[in-house]
Amino acid sequence: MATDGYVQNIWDAPEWNPAASRLVVSDVSTTPPVLAAELAQAWADIQRHHPELPDLAAPESLIGESSSACGAELSFERLLHEAVHGIAAARGVRDTSRAGRYHNRRFLAIAEEMGLDHPEEPHASSGFSLVTLNPEAKRRYRPTIERLQRALKAHTAATTADTKRSFRGPAARHGSSGGGVRVKAVCDCGRNVRVVPSVLAQAPIVCGGCGKPFRIPEAVGAAS
Repeated sequence: MATDGYVQNIWDAPEWNPAASRLVVSDVSTTPPVLAAELAQAWADIQRHHPELPDLAAPESLIGESSSACGAELSFERLLHEAVHGIAAARGVRDTSRAGRYHNRRFLAIAEEMGLDHPEEPHASSGFSLVTLNPEAKRRYRPTIERLQRALKAHTAATTADTKRSFRGPAARHGSSGGGVRVKAVCDCGRNVRVVPSVLAQAPIVCGGCGKPFRIPEAVGAAS
């Protein structure tokens, strides 16, 4: 059951095996597929504390995706924010409104359960979206946070260096992960994510706002 939040359904796909992510235990690679594995590992760490959280089905969809309502920078704090939406979806809780932009008090209640605080009054347009890790959560997830930070730093350094030193055509512009060029996929309410078409073909990625799957526009699909 989907929420009305700005979060594509990046969980609960039958093809995803969260146990596989636990094989990544040492090396931090600079490639997007390995960053996706690190995100999956961090999600699995959250699941150990919150078993009702659905599995993460498409971690690669978070790389390069941004949402001003949920936080623009990819980090563990942002991942935990997305996990709040996942718990809300599992419980059938409508945690946002206004096309997914406004995060309501039901979102805040689950966020507080998971170690996120919102010390200020709700924002006029995004509500209680700007949650931050509380001290207990920082201690609980410290190894996970540090590992994900290393992976993100390595990924940023690699992609920045690649942009400066070389031109690889569309693959560079669209953030290819080595498995194909990422293209824009849209849902019925206008949100969009960039995804490799072959990944989208494996299983639908569903928008948490309108409950409809993201799809590649025909013109883009024909061009690719």
